Amino acid sequence: MFMLIVCSYHLTAQSNFQLGLLPVVNVNKKLQKDFKLNFKTETRQIILHEDIFELKHGLLDFSLVLAKKIGLSSSLAGGYFLRFRDDRLIQRSIQQFSITQSKNFYRVSHRFTSDQTFSENEETSFRLRYRIAGQFALNGQSVNPREFYIKLNNEYLNEWQSNDHELEIRIGVFLGYEINDNNKLEFGLENRLDSFTTELRNRAWINTAWYVAI
Repeated sequence: MFMLIVCSYHLTAQSNFQLGLLPVVNVNKKLQKDFKLNFKTETRQIILHEDIFELKHGLLDFSLVLAKKIGLSSSLAGGYFLRFRDDRLIQRSIQQFSITQSKNFYRVSHRFTSDQTFSENEETSFRLRYRIAGQFALNGQSVNPREFYIKLNNEYLNEWQSNDHELEIRIGVFLGYEINDNNKLEFGLENRLDSFTTELRNRAWINTAWYVAI
């Protein structure tokens, strides 16, 4: 993981590079009739920006999403998102379709998302997102309590605001540990690239996530 960070820095030495911490708490609650409620909060703490090492608070996010299972491996979801950055409040509505496929020792999920972002004194922006994620057991045919696993993410985000278009690519590598049936931890690195048409921006986030089922 250290080598990934170093390589990212050298590959974008002439671009806007940022390194930070991204702690996440993700809570899921099963409801009746195949509904599920997801609450997620994350904060960003910047460590390195423009070659300056300084721990600085970036932002705080909250989201609440209600999903309905519509097949053996698919679901529809909708929700709302709040972001607090500096003195600004950013709001976002979310629509989502997901497919999950399980094959022996691995699981692959596809997520298609559209969202609309609202912020005071700014035009509404629209995004289309696609994410593919794979989870691979490191012991046996499936992930069981007190076992480790690997998770790989690749996501593409297209954003439109007025006449401007932006593409962002995210790649993540995570080591997970299932504590029990209701709790698991993940630690890894997520790399985000955007601003391809101007000065390339590269952001590397050291991610620590706690997933809870209640």
